[in-house]
Amino acid sequence: MPDLELFITGHKGFETLLFHELRDLLGASDARLQKVYGGVRIEAGIDAVYRICLHSRLANRVFCELARGPVENEQQLYDTVRAIEWEKHLQARNSIAVAATVSRSQLDHGHFVALKTKDAIVDRFRDICGSRPVVEKTQPDLQIHVNLHRNQAAISLDLSGDSLHRRGYRTEHTGAPLKEHLAAALLVQAGWKRDSAQTLRLLDPMCGSGTFVIEAAMMAANIPPGLARDYFGFGQWLQHDPERWEECKARARQEIDAEVETRIYASDYDAGALRIARVNAKRAGVADLIEYSHQQVAALELPPGDVETLVIANPPYGKRMQGAQDLGQLYSDLGDALRRLAPARLAIISANPDQLHRLKLKRISRKDVRNGPLECLFAIFETARDAKTSKAKVESDDTIGEIALPLRNRLAKNSRHLQRWAARNGITCYRLYDADLPEFAFALDRYQSEVAPELEWFHLQEYQAPATIDPAKAGRRIGVAIDVVKQLFGIDDQQLYCKTRSRQRGSSQYQKQDNQGEFFQVSEGPASLLINLSDYLDSGLFLDHRSTRELVFRAARDKSVLNLFCYTGSVGVFAGLGGARSVLNVDLSATYLDWARENHLLNGLDDEARFQFLRAEIIELLRSPARFPINDEYDLIFLDPPSFSNSSKMQQSLDIQRDHAQLIRQTMRLLARDGLLLFSTNRRGFKISSEIGKDFDTRDISQATIPEDFRRNPKIHRCWEIRHPR
Repeated sequence: MPDLELFITGHKGFETLLFHELRDLLGASDARLQKVYGGVRIEAGIDAVYRICLHSRLANRVFCELARGPVENEQQLYDTVRAIEWEKHLQARNSIAVAATVSRSQLDHGHFVALKTKDAIVDRFRDICGSRPVVEKTQPDLQIHVNLHRNQAAISLDLSGDSLHRRGYRTEHTGAPLKEHLAAALLVQAGWKRDSAQTLRLLDPMCGSGTFVIEAAMMAANIPPGLARDYFGFGQWLQHDPERWEECKARARQEIDAEVETRIYASDYDAGALRIARVNAKRAGVADLIEYSHQQVAALELPPGDVETLVIANPPYGKRMQGAQDLGQLYSDLGDALRRLAPARLAIISANPDQLHRLKLKRISRKDVRNGPLECLFAIFETARDAKTSKAKVESDDTIGEIALPLRNRLAKNSRHLQRWAARNGITCYRLYDADLPEFAFALDRYQSEVAPELEWFHLQEYQAPATIDPAKAGRRIGVAIDVVKQLFGIDDQQLYCKTRSRQRGSSQYQKQDNQGEFFQVSEGPASLLINLSDYLDSGLFLDHRSTRELVFRAARDKSVLNLFCYTGSVGVFAGLGGARSVLNVDLSATYLDWARENHLLNGLDDEARFQFLRAEIIELLRSPARFPINDEYDLIFLDPPSFSNSSKMQQSLDIQRDHAQLIRQTMRLLARDGLLLFSTNRRGFKISSEIGKDFDTRDISQATIPEDFRRNPKIHRCWEIRHPR
């Protein structure tokens, strides 16, 4: 038999792992493999089909391509399918099923494509032998698949039949389990393979129906995942060789290591889940390889051991932070458990990456993963790691080109100066560069993890080039800048987050850039704060207001504090840590109020009577304060409005230059007679109304609130102290 054209699919995003698994299974000399989007292409014989269906833990489907060609209308589709010599693959008495996937093509209805394909096959058999195959949707003798993409059709046999993730051992589950081939891929990604089963011990503390631990045990014992299946798509295929298939299964049984020594533990708080997991493990033939225990994550224990522990988990999912207190506690408990088990690694698939900061562990890798309809993050954390704080590499670097040398020198100079300044002042997050060189127009901030101080992230914000600059040239310049930053500071792509900062109108500076939802924990003075470097233009912490927050900290003792346009609540946190009697944080965005609550909880500011959050349109609140649940007056008010806002949630637009005088006057009505209003804006060219200076005691404190790392850009913000006249 000539080589077959095979296409092996797996879980999207794990094509590389699938490629390496198939190469090891088939051997480089026995098959030609090519990794492509969505899977792996292989030219190989029938033995490759058998080995993949029997042994692959990561594969989903095995397609054998019969024909490929352009299809722009139904007649072309019909002719292409009818021209295939179907009589070489099935008999007229066999049953068939046809499925189709369609994308970006003239024929855009999958069910129609499947019907036309079936018609062409049936008509060919009717013309050749006067009879036709019947259609059987459940386990037919042969399954045909049509993939139509950009008017190019691939017609294939599905030799796997049912999806290969269906191993046959999981007849019960606890709701929304991971598919088996995804669980296997995550285990491999986390470092669990047959060889590593001798040097690691594995724990799933939320085992549910046991998919992770069963897949891990089958790997350790070399049990083929397809051995227990009784249906494959090649069973009635005319080119199927039953004797070779039986020989392949016999060899697989002989290669099972029934005496393997491995340490695999599964626990869950739900006794019913443990019962299901035990039954599934017995059906998979690995019941004796897994030790089960009924434990809460908060009290998680393992037998003493002298090897590293790999913890893998798929926690339950929550929808929103304010409704996920139990979920947040679960993540905190899991982080505490990892520290007790150190040295240990945690591999976690989470649909709630906004909770990962609660682990308080060092993340060493991340990968976006889709689990059914859910966008998830698969991240690996560790409790201990030999790593040193990255330092700027100020020695010469021959890989830096001539165009980049001035930038490299400036970054190195800034870094040397600011590292010393930051160390003297206990500062861990600061600005390194802000368009110091006109040809490199970007800002670069450095953030140090509070949880793992040796870990740093860099946030690069490119200023949008003016229309007079060639976009291609600007793109090349920022590409050079990215390379310089990565080389100079010795970081990889996971530590560098890049954005483009254009002129912002309305609320666009607060709009999402991405949807990763992952927080990192950093520190500033006495406070722990959460940043998000991926999803928004800004990180959630305005570094230029470091000194302003310190001023609030010093002024807040025994004061009632009103934090307007509170954003992520950092000013409210500093007020609370400074001993404020009460703090009310106000913002129109529910997302940022949730973030502000998290920041307060992170700092132990959880007294709901003292620390409150109000979602309100602030312009309306200041105009009619009696309509809102607020005090008549406050001792300290922080007012830092956006330069512009025309959010659809607001009844009117805000232009801070145009509207600031009215805004300040209305705010002063809520200020106690001996109180203090801190007013700030980052509007370029802003000029405060002379009328405000006449009516109130006003002092410009801008220079005093510009920290050292922003001295190169002293116009980053303006700030005033405003009081009632005495």
